[in-house]
Amino acid sequence: MNLPKHIAIILDGNGRWAKQRKMPRSYGHIVGTANLDKMCNVIADMGIRYLTVYAFSTENWKRSQQEVGTLMNLFRKYLKKIERDCVKREMRVRIIGDKTGMPSDIREMIDELEGMSANYDKMLFQIALNYGGRDEIERAVTRIADDARKGVLPEGRITSEIIDSYLDTAGVPDPDLMIRTSGETRISNFLLWQLAYTEFYFTDVAWPDFNKKELIRAIEYYNGRDRRFGDAR
Repeated sequence: MNLPKHIAIILDGNGRWAKQRKMPRSYGHIVGTANLDKMCNVIADMGIRYLTVYAFSTENWKRSQQEVGTLMNLFRKYLKKIERDCVKREMRVRIIGDKTGMPSDIREMIDELEGMSANYDKMLFQIALNYGGRDEIERAVTRIADDARKGVLPEGRITSEIIDSYLDTAGVPDPDLMIRTSGETRISNFLLWQLAYTEFYFTDVAWPDFNKKELIRAIEYYNGRDRRFGDAR
């Protein structure tokens, strides 16, 4: 089986999964976070080098104050726990998104986690927090304009390589496979630039129930695609 180098996942369906079980949405997020921990280990064991997950979007702030508070507390606990996994897996962690919009204590935890894992290279795990694809591009374009005015960038055409280097994912290959759970068939402002040539796999399985068996189905689907770029004539 040909493994993708980089898998991106939209972790969808936690709240609906809990509602179906007559439990509060917060319970779904708790179970979903535990499953992320498990699946990260599964993906690392398979030898996949890059994993990017969509954990909290710029639009998620519109949810109820209670739900947002629950998610922030889960992030705090998860960021602490994942430090042990970094050492065990020799895994680097990068948080993508607008970190300035996160609570100050979470920003400090992010800085500590990224710093302590910076030299690990067996796997790169990217977590999108306060992330939106349009917001990422807007921030990148603003920085490009600032550097152009300062003379940091050479005069002339802004190339795709230059844009790549200003994105949150700079230096990371684009995803080969994007998985979205829970039956939705849209990308919801996730990695808009990076998903240009990515294969999409949509499953009705909610994220708390997503497992290695379903992951293999997604990879088998990826293997069945005829991945050609540019002119196919």
